[in-house]
Amino acid sequence: MRRLKGWTSATAAVVAGLLTAVAVTPAVAADEPQSDQLWIDAPAEQSLPRGADGGEAQSRTLDIGLYHDNDTFTVTDGRVTVDIAGLAGVAEVTWPENCAPSGTTAVCDVPEVPVIGPDYGRQIPLTVRAAEGAETGARGRITYEATATGGPDGTLTAPSGSFDTTLTVSGGPDLALADAAPITHARPGSTRTVPFAVTNKGDATAHGFKVTMTASHGLAYLAKYTACTYTADPVDGGAENAPFSYATCEFDEELAPGDSFALPEPLTVSVTGHALKERLDIGVEPGGGATDINTGDNYTSLQIGADNTADFSVTGAAVTGAAGETVTASLTFRNNGPAWVAHLGSGDPVARVRLVVPRGTTVTDAPAECDPRTLSGGSYPNRTGAPRYDCELPYYVLEDAGKTYAFKVRIDSATPGTTGAVSVHPVSGQFAFDPDTSNNTAVLTVN
Repeated sequence: MRRLKGWTSATAAVVAGLLTAVAVTPAVAADEPQSDQLWIDAPAEQSLPRGADGGEAQSRTLDIGLYHDNDTFTVTDGRVTVDIAGLAGVAEVTWPENCAPSGTTAVCDVPEVPVIGPDYGRQIPLTVRAAEGAETGARGRITYEATATGGPDGTLTAPSGSFDTTLTVSGGPDLALADAAPITHARPGSTRTVPFAVTNKGDATAHGFKVTMTASHGLAYLAKYTACTYTADPVDGGAENAPFSYATCEFDEELAPGDSFALPEPLTVSVTGHALKERLDIGVEPGGGATDINTGDNYTSLQIGADNTADFSVTGAAVTGAAGETVTASLTFRNNGPAWVAHLGSGDPVARVRLVVPRGTTVTDAPAECDPRTLSGGSYPNRTGAPRYDCELPYYVLEDAGKTYAFKVRIDSATPGTTGAVSVHPVSGQFAFDPDTSNNTAVLTVN
């Protein structure tokens, strides 16, 4: 394994975001007809390297999936027909065990057809590589058809002629980063080592390369490499985007086809005292203006989970006034730490602050981020006068940070001791990180 020059000590960190798309099936009335649709999940394009120096071409995995829309239905016996007639002279295919080839086609079985969700994975891994003698720029096409059992009519068929993958024989470097397994139960204040290796899977030497790294707020670089430039976002709880730190590293190393390199010292990151759900992202690209022939493996993202807590709380208010008078009620949310909380992948709000309006009062002005609702949570037609308001927090909240929501409330009847409820809620699930839920509720008292 080749060692990099110009690195003096270990450090690093990274961030960033993979969004897992989750299909949500809307609720429908029992007597409303339901529909379902079968889909083929296939990459539109794939680059294939030639054999370096006349050697055998390297293989690539082309993952094909099958899924349907409506999880009300159970869909089974998926059959995907893969046609590779268009690859003649361009590429060769090795079939997986769940495919039965016949000539230039194969029928691949998917016994249980899922909907898209967190556990979804493509079921048909095709192994493809450039054909012997294929020239750079040669292109070929794979087409797909599919059927399955299930759905409202008993049989589902994917839209015919709508799915294909174009394979292109390409020449050049192909720098690939190895994936790293998630780190769980990291102790705040501890140090973790991040696996880091780059391999040139292409057919040409990479004449230098650039590595970029991004670290989420709960991670810190332990040391600095001389080949890297470091920057960081200001830590400002009012900023629109969560704070990250960055490293950009330039190397003039020659990385020949098949060669790999590793850092002379382990790449390490410090898990800070305010860490919770952290991310490290690393990207690599060839230098000298060269184009990487397969950018799909130029990036890796590592999740680091810390055994830490964050205490969310809300504070209500007490207002007084005569009948007909309008007063300001300031309600406060606070993260008492020690951890910050961020939904870096989904971008969903970290929480919602809710006000149930006291009886005998009317909200005449609400903060822009507070949506008017019915008491049961349904949509309310007007910005003012709603019986309930749900206020979305941003997708991150720093440790020891808070937000105040100022409502204008008209006192319609001056009844002493009237109260409304103030509370903080997760967008979904529970606040698993919050050890004290007793301060997740408060009251708005009028007179």
